[in-house]
Amino acid sequence: MSIRDNLLYINDKIENAKIKSGRKDDVKLIAVTKTIDIDRIKEAIELGVTDIGENKVQELELKIPVLGNSINYHMIGYLQTNKVKYIVDKVNLIHSLDRISLAKEIDKRAKSNDIIVDTLIQINVAEEETKSGLKVEEVLSFTEEVLRLENIRIKGLMTIAPFTEDKKLLRNIFRTMAQIKEDIKSRNYQNLSMDFLSMGMTNDYEIAIEEGANLIRVGTGIFGKRNY
Repeated sequence: MSIRDNLLYINDKIENAKIKSGRKDDVKLIAVTKTIDIDRIKEAIELGVTDIGENKVQELELKIPVLGNSINYHMIGYLQTNKVKYIVDKVNLIHSLDRISLAKEIDKRAKSNDIIVDTLIQINVAEEETKSGLKVEEVLSFTEEVLRLENIRIKGLMTIAPFTEDKKLLRNIFRTMAQIKEDIKSRNYQNLSMDFLSMGMTNDYEIAIEEGANLIRVGTGIFGKRNY
C-alpha cells in the first residue's frame, strides 16, 4: 500500500476506535520517521502529517533543517543526557523523560536557552528489561522531584507496550496508564498538566485509543517495514 493509502487506513481506524470508546476529543497521529528518507517524510507531510517522532538525536539534527519549522518534532526514543543540548530548543515535546539526571540536564539547557521544555514521563508498566521508563510505584515521587525544576514542564505520560498479540495484557497496560494520569491530575500540582497520554504504536494503537491515548506513534503502519 502507498503512504496515502496507509494514512487513510490509519485515520479510519483512529475514528473507529474513538467511536467505539465514545470519544470526541482529538487523537494526534505522530509519524515515526526512524530511518525513513526525507522524500518519503515529505510525501507524508504533503498528505497531512503534522507531527513526526524520532528515536535518535542524530536523525533529528539531520532532518529538522531540511523539513523546516512547519511541523512539530517529538523526541520519542531514549535520550542520552549528553545529547540534550543538541535538541532541547528544537523539539516540541520530549516523550522519554525517565530519570532525574535527564530532567536536570533538560532544565539546565532550557535555562541557558531561556525556554520552558515540555516533557512526558515515560513509564515501563510491564517492567520489560529491554525498555526504559519508571516503574509505576516510582512515578509520584519522580513527578514531585521534577516539579522543583523551573524550566521543565510535565505535560503527560508515555509508555511503550510489549510487542505481543495478547490484547488483554495490552489493554491492562494502557488502562493502568490512564489511571496513573487521572491520579496525578487529581493531585492538582501547580505547573503540571496531564494533557497528553502517548501510547499505542502500529500494532496496538486502536486499543490504546480505546483506553485514552491522545498521541499515537506509528511508523511501520505509515511507511512500511524498515530496511536496516
